[in-house]
Amino acid sequence: MAPVGGAPKPPKKGILERLDSGEIVIGDGGFVIALEKRGYVKAGPWTPEAAVEHPEAGASIVGVNCHFDPDTCLKTVTLMKEGLQAAKLKAHLMSQPLAFHTPDCRKQGFIDLPEFPFGLEPRILTRWDVQKYAREAYNMGIRYIGGCCGFEPYHIRAIAEELAPERGFLPEASEKHGSWGSGLSMHTKPWVRARARKEYWENLLPASGRPYCPSMSKPDAWGVTKGAAELMQQKEATTEQQLKELFEKQKFISSMVA
Repeated sequence: MAPVGGAPKPPKKGILERLDSGEIVIGDGGFVIALEKRGYVKAGPWTPEAAVEHPEAGASIVGVNCHFDPDTCLKTVTLMKEGLQAAKLKAHLMSQPLAFHTPDCRKQGFIDLPEFPFGLEPRILTRWDVQKYAREAYNMGIRYIGGCCGFEPYHIRAIAEELAPERGFLPEASEKHGSWGSGLSMHTKPWVRARARKEYWENLLPASGRPYCPSMSKPDAWGVTKGAAELMQQKEATTEQQLKELFEKQKFISSMVA
């Protein structure tokens, strides 16, 4: 006789157990942040040496999270992978970039952009950008593949759809649309119907539609690091005097990098 409520569900596997079994894990940056707050993981420097700085710690997952776009993050994980190989260490690789194009960012990433944080939408990745990122990450050997700031549900779905052949199934949300724009085959306009194919979206170079906007921005380049006074949080709102000091410093920095 079956127990009330049906058969007991098997215990859920942990992330490390899933990765060890060869599963592709798709996640978002918020999960990593939650783990760090709970003390399960610790963020560190992003140099190749960080992957092998403390081999006695036995890090099981090595990767990057936030602040830069997929291209930069994948290049960084490549350096980490090389560092691990040079030290003859093994670890699972992880990548969770921004959903924004940030080729003009400097050391501190997108927080130095003048558009941060409320004007970043023109930089958003398309779902096709994300599918390309997912494929490149997988081909590099990364198996914890996700995204951080800017990633929307359709971006995460794009990762799952791109890696469906390897994972063996499509995400449930794929029922809502056709892959690679195939749903457009029913469009009333013939030239739009012609876009119902992978080759079209895979090779598209989207325009911004903003004629007076530059292709890239000039980062603020404050150069501050963890522990600097400018980065200290405070409970009260910024005062007029503090704002004045910040504006003056910004003008000075702008004149130095001009």
